[in-house]
Amino acid sequence: MNGFLDSIIGDDLAGGAVGGLETALLVLLLAFCIGHVVSWVYMWTHSGMSYSQMFTASLLVMPVLVALVMVLMASNVLIALGLLAVFSMIRFRNVLKDTRDTTFVLWAISEGVACGTLRFGIAVTACVTLALIFVYIRVTSFGGRHRYDVILSLEWAGAGDSYGTIKPILRRHSLHANLASQHDVEADRIDLSYRLLLRDPGRSRELLKELETTAGVARVSLFHRSDEAEV
Repeated sequence: MNGFLDSIIGDDLAGGAVGGLETALLVLLLAFCIGHVVSWVYMWTHSGMSYSQMFTASLLVMPVLVALVMVLMASNVLIALGLLAVFSMIRFRNVLKDTRDTTFVLWAISEGVACGTLRFGIAVTACVTLALIFVYIRVTSFGGRHRYDVILSLEWAGAGDSYGTIKPILRRHSLHANLASQHDVEADRIDLSYRLLLRDPGRSRELLKELETTAGVARVSLFHRSDEAEV
């Protein structure tokens, strides 16, 4: 058994891998840490209406996968040319709409290259490391940004102040309310959209019913936050 493991590791050390298994593992872990920084900065600086948790998680995995590819390509021009040919084929023959799918395709290709070039130790090390990273993402829900539960859209047709009428209702039902948009529909009608972090998401219908019976509110609807694309 020891002889078999020694032969696997020996192939990595003699095959041109940068520093062998220990260096490869260090490279993957460093890329994992840097991926956290990239993902966190993206989360904190994102200000658009649509936020993708899956894309943020992919930003964490991508540096590790690219580091694995570079370790395999080091000191071997033939591997580099082979990878370019494989990536070109994937790019033109398949359209991947999900960034998570892209990371798994890149992972599978990299593992195939590692095995095909007899870098068995690096292949196993990278496989275990990346599998643990995906488990970590799953368990911790990495990239999740639960700031709002629902988008509240309503049309104000009252003669009075819409903010003064609606604000007390929103305070009773939500921990945080942010006016997302406001524009005039007609001379006496205003469309309002709020982002709400509810006190109890299970009682959102009570908020809806109270607004429907409020004088001045002509139309009201709630849109719940989805798990894949958050707002």
